[in-house]
Amino acid sequence: MTGRVLVIASVLAIAVGGAFSTYVLFRDRAPTAPQASDASKPSRDSNAPRSSANSAASRPEATTAAPRTPRRSTAPAPAPVSPAPVERAPELGTLRIEADVPNAQVFFDRQFIGTAPVTAANVKPGPHTLNVSAEGFDGIAQTIDVEPGPREIAVRFREVRLNSTLAVVHKHRVGSCKGQLVATPQGIRYETDEKDDRFTAPLADLEQFAVDYLDKNLKIKLRKGKQYNFTDPDGNADRLFVFQRDVEKARQRLAKGDAPATN
Repeated sequence: MTGRVLVIASVLAIAVGGAFSTYVLFRDRAPTAPQASDASKPSRDSNAPRSSANSAASRPEATTAAPRTPRRSTAPAPAPVSPAPVERAPELGTLRIEADVPNAQVFFDRQFIGTAPVTAANVKPGPHTLNVSAEGFDGIAQTIDVEPGPREIAVRFREVRLNSTLAVVHKHRVGSCKGQLVATPQGIRYETDEKDDRFTAPLADLEQFAVDYLDKNLKIKLRKGKQYNFTDPDGNADRLFVFQRDVEKARQRLAKGDAPATN
């Protein structure tokens, strides 16, 4: 009886152990769940063409990184530089008028503008007339050619100015000759084609210098020299008188010590 029980027990143990081994074997071989769909996996067909990117990646030299695009600077762009303003040349003139004597009255284009020193502003370019007068002196008149921009004008009353010319006929004892008398602060001269009658002399060397209005004659006697009798070609005594008056005024001022003008 006991032997049969042992045999049965042995058979059952063998059956249970076989069943347990079969369970363990099939459990280890069970298929695992797919991690991705077939559509997401690359095709393993050897005939399918490979992409250029995959081919480049498979080559050793393709492992070099592509150049990176430089990042744009976030610094603000410099402000544009404005061109320097172009200075326009002044279109009008400005005259500063001075005088060497006090209270000289200034007239510009016949309009009184004040006593010197005075400024004439906004003057159009071109010729204009300037007249300046002072007590005890001859008036000074001149034409000013105004240009754009500032300009200074100095009026010199104490300078002796003289520039007089007179056409004359010199009467000889026999016959006559024509020419002209020219007087400046530096002297007086007679210009003529007759060599023997020409002369040049300082104003201080005029021993006689007078007009005979009735005879229409200007007499000039040089110190230690000849005497000349001049008449006007047209018999106009007024011209002789004006010439003699202007020269005589210059002689008197030079004798007082006033300086001759240089121009």
